[in-house]
Amino acid sequence: MKIETKCIQEGYKPKNGEPRVLPIYQSTTFKYDSSEFMGKLFDLEENGYFYTRLANPTVGCVEEKIASLEGGVGAMMTSSGQAATMFAVMTIAGAGDHIVCSSSVYGGTFNLFDVTLRRFGIDVTFVNPDDDYETISKAFKDNTKALFGETIANPALTVLDIEKFAKIAHDHKVPLIVDNTFATPVLCNPFKFGVDIITHSTSKYMDGHAVSLGGVVIDSGNFDWAASGKFPEFTTPDESYHGIVYSEHFGNAAFIAKARVQLMRDLGSTPSPQNAFLLNLGLETLHLRMPRHSENAKKIAEFLENDDRVAWVNYPGLETSKYKPLVDKYLPNGASGVVSFGVKGGREAATKFLDSLKLAAIVTHVADARTCALHPASTTHRQMTDEQLVECGISADLVRLSVGIENVDDIIADIDNALGK
Repeated sequence: MKIETKCIQEGYKPKNGEPRVLPIYQSTTFKYDSSEFMGKLFDLEENGYFYTRLANPTVGCVEEKIASLEGGVGAMMTSSGQAATMFAVMTIAGAGDHIVCSSSVYGGTFNLFDVTLRRFGIDVTFVNPDDDYETISKAFKDNTKALFGETIANPALTVLDIEKFAKIAHDHKVPLIVDNTFATPVLCNPFKFGVDIITHSTSKYMDGHAVSLGGVVIDSGNFDWAASGKFPEFTTPDESYHGIVYSEHFGNAAFIAKARVQLMRDLGSTPSPQNAFLLNLGLETLHLRMPRHSENAKKIAEFLENDDRVAWVNYPGLETSKYKPLVDKYLPNGASGVVSFGVKGGREAATKFLDSLKLAAIVTHVADARTCALHPASTTHRQMTDEQLVECGISADLVRLSVGIENVDDIIADIDNALGK
């Protein structure tokens, strides 16, 4: 099936006489007829649901749909995008390990890696994603366990050269983890270009309506944990599960299985069935919304580029963008719906512009059906120093505009009016 059909048909597949729409299994636990079968569930010898912290039928159907959309062997939903990023890394890295990360990532991800993971004993080196193979490779150490980046960075809008990053990661025998939130599988399928693990904040375009928090981790099934020689936790017995060896028991789905039965078991960042149900509704129209987001954003970026009240415009889909060749390669169907730009007059002018918007709302969110705007330097990235802001590609005058699916002329009129103020 094509991705448009998968958005609607994959995941929940009702049998004869069952509800047509995905039911909400609002239950923490599930009944079985024998303690013997329940024991087999806990030993991972049988498949089934026994506690919603680990798995739930509503959540499971949505996980199957997302895995199908990305072309992976399995997916695990989490309570937020932050949790998805944390689980993706902590499934393969622990105290004494090291990861390499693009410096051009979401501020919450930057803080997670730079502050919290360091407190857990996981070291990190940030690299400029636009640097060449040799320069980025110098950041790797003997204890490096992963390379991380974002397809389209939030809010710097850096476009990742996925194949370059995949080669660097694999030459160092580690997986490449990519956050595909801004692109979604409708605009980019990172697994086709060598990515091993994908994460999403499903709160954004996948949900599409700003109604439910969530995240997801998807396993490509392509990384050989045994052959790498750097991941004994996949190839040696896990005594917390009676000596199970993940690479042997789960084969190419070892990563997503370990993430669920070990990390989710112990950390419990579980999505609610209600939120999974709402996410599924959003996914059913994802293929319709993403082209409109991209089309509107490009028209607005072109308008801003030709306005003398604007200091600069950053949208990867512009013909003048330095990332246009990467967009053509990895995002041929659109560069998503986020535009960043600077208003002449710096921080003060940017603040006045936001306060003058009428249609677009000032919210701590991005990537839903409604147009919204934010000043990252004073909100999402306010914990960063000026030096860190520059490293992440954020300036004091930067306005992040998340372009919705309204009529583009109405959005442009709102922007024009606010610039006039």
